[in-house]
Amino acid sequence: MKTDIKLVDYLAVRRSIPAFQMMEPGPDKAEIEDILRLASRVPDHGKLAPWRFIVYRGEERVRIGEELLKLALEAKPDLSEEMIQVERTRFTRAPVVIAVVSKAGPHFKIPEWEQLMSAGALCLNLLIAANAHGWVSNWLTEWFAYDERAYPLLGVQPGEKVAGFIHIGSSTFPSTERPRPELTETVTWVGGEDA
Repeated sequence: MKTDIKLVDYLAVRRSIPAFQMMEPGPDKAEIEDILRLASRVPDHGKLAPWRFIVYRGEERVRIGEELLKLALEAKPDLSEEMIQVERTRFTRAPVVIAVVSKAGPHFKIPEWEQLMSAGALCLNLLIAANAHGWVSNWLTEWFAYDERAYPLLGVQPGEKVAGFIHIGSSTFPSTERPRPELTETVTWVGGEDA
């Protein structure tokens, strides 16, 4: 992989596009399946596949948005018109939304933490696989990822957790860089001969 300059170039500029900047078209079912196959190639100690996908497409996204709006209004009946529209369009901003659902749990050998990290790796791999197919993507959670009242609506089973919702589509917005941490702020060196 070290000699694959195309991958190095991609990683040097990889970034997410905000979901509200996405539009049609999005990948079709066959292409989504290709993206999911690539995304599934993540570290997975014990080969447990402690995660699964839920793919939301078409008009079902509109229905889910309306139901999420109802849940949001139950919690905050005085939502502004702007926030009502935001809640209503949570799943229609991108043509395809894919939930990465963690099935992590107690195991005699594999720590639950490792299973959770595998789901996180799956989210990032899904972003990269979508980009490799020419689509823009964004990894979001948002309030309903943590509100179990929304789980039946979203198809999330008891005992499962949402690792993220990956939004995939097209965009005409330019990709802009954002500040990244300096290595001096994030790296601790231990050993080695070079100073």
